[in-house]
Amino acid sequence: MAAGLRRRHRPEVLAPAGNLRGLKTAVDYGADAVYCGGKAFGMRSAPRNLSLADFEEGARYAHAVGSRVYVTLNVLPRNAEVEAIRDYIGQLKDTGIDALIVTDIGVMMMAHQIAPDLELHVSTQAGVTNYGAAQALYEFGARRVVLAREMDLQAVRDIRARIPDDMDIECFVHGAMCMAFSGRCLFSNYLTGRDGNHGECAQPCRWKYSIVEEKRPGQYFPIEQTEEGAYLFNSQDMNMLEHIDDLIDSGASSLKIEGRSKSAYYVAAMTNAYKTAVNEYMVQRGFESADGTVLKPFHDRVIRPGDPDFEETADDAIERNADKAFAGMPGEPPVEGAEGETTVASELVVGETTAAEKTVPVEDAAARSAGGAKLDELSYRARSTRRKSNTREEVLPEGWHHAKCRPAPPVDLPEWLIEEPDKVAHRDYSTGFYYPEHKVTQNTDRSAYFRSWLVVGEVISWSAERGGRVTIMARNKIEPGQTVEFVLPGEAPLVYVVPDDGLEDADGVPVAEINHPARVFSMPCPHEVPVNAAMRSRTKKPTLKAA
Repeated sequence: MAAGLRRRHRPEVLAPAGNLRGLKTAVDYGADAVYCGGKAFGMRSAPRNLSLADFEEGARYAHAVGSRVYVTLNVLPRNAEVEAIRDYIGQLKDTGIDALIVTDIGVMMMAHQIAPDLELHVSTQAGVTNYGAAQALYEFGARRVVLAREMDLQAVRDIRARIPDDMDIECFVHGAMCMAFSGRCLFSNYLTGRDGNHGECAQPCRWKYSIVEEKRPGQYFPIEQTEEGAYLFNSQDMNMLEHIDDLIDSGASSLKIEGRSKSAYYVAAMTNAYKTAVNEYMVQRGFESADGTVLKPFHDRVIRPGDPDFEETADDAIERNADKAFAGMPGEPPVEGAEGETTVASELVVGETTAAEKTVPVEDAAARSAGGAKLDELSYRARSTRRKSNTREEVLPEGWHHAKCRPAPPVDLPEWLIEEPDKVAHRDYSTGFYYPEHKVTQNTDRSAYFRSWLVVGEVISWSAERGGRVTIMARNKIEPGQTVEFVLPGEAPLVYVVPDDGLEDADGVPVAEINHPARVFSMPCPHEVPVNAAMRSRTKKPTLKAA
């Protein structure tokens, strides 16, 4: 095996589940692992969540096909909750689950002591943004870090290159994004008394806001030039499906889909989409054949320090655009300083110079406010690598090298797969912070979900009798001539046109159309479809669905 090509397990698709049905749906549609919460101490309280008995049944169901179950224990506990968490960990360890997702280091140490056989995964709530933090958590017993959502792809590479190969990196790939730093937010507490760090967030970031002037109480002024006000903090949803190759190449071990409050249909569709995308990656990168036969050990493409070509491989767009996520783009106009003066960033020397030769005094508004006019070299390096106050690119600190990635052709996904994220309810999509040149923004005009497809039924059974019939639980109107799709695990959806006749109710009585939700019907269908498969149809007019 070539130097630097580290062996690792196949990339994991990690799906959400808000209840036992969601867990089984995720497994049925190809999830390598499912994360879910119990009745206490998880960061989502809106879903029904799972009981201890549910965890036992869910773990058996998942393990039967080689999938795993992770339980969220990622609240920020208060003093009065510590002993209760200790008791809960003792109960969870005997349910057959595979890992605990934790935030608090005290809970982590407690779990390591009480349930040593459970893997420990550190939640995004912990805000891990660098390899030093990941390495420290590894030494404390963690075997996975869920990186802060504010990381760009180059930062993922840099962490992957500098932590042990048996420590997983988990990255979010799809779903809603929080306006706060990796979800640690007190906004809901302040406005409603509902604790966002204990799973009770009222999502005030999705609310509509206007300005009230102090001397004009009761007069509301829209922040945008509209009569409706503005949704100031309403971030876009994430969709990384078309960029799975970049994320896996950059060292992501696990691809996490957000959505424990979402429907079983959402779980099925998005799990299937991302699992299919990973399958395409594995085949097109030459790790597997089309039938899943392993051709060579899987490895990411990150070049580690110590590899012969660590500093030699040509850079790429991800490296060139690194470090800009919070700093604006180099070359932006200078920003006015505290006293109205223009702040200036000096250009450090590149090449064979020493660190001492790079020490250039820098005028800076922050330095003036601290009582001086210049920054020494160490203080200068402690600043963000690129800032909006800069007038040109600054070089990275002496001795630091971004981890590079071995080049490879892009992975091409089939068109039907690229369309799948648009077939679930969603806000406008973005790629989050992974590509700083394409930053996530807010939907300031609305907080509702866009919906262009509806679930019209769920399969109860299929029979080969009478040329093939499918029995469904109706969810919305179905009529002759309507084009529907059955969501199938591991493949493209089955497109089917409802026949002109043969529709029957539960008693076998012919009906002209299906127009009674939550009732059982059947219709001709020569194609075998699996139990619980969602049956969906395009809406006649795209609609906005309340969040």
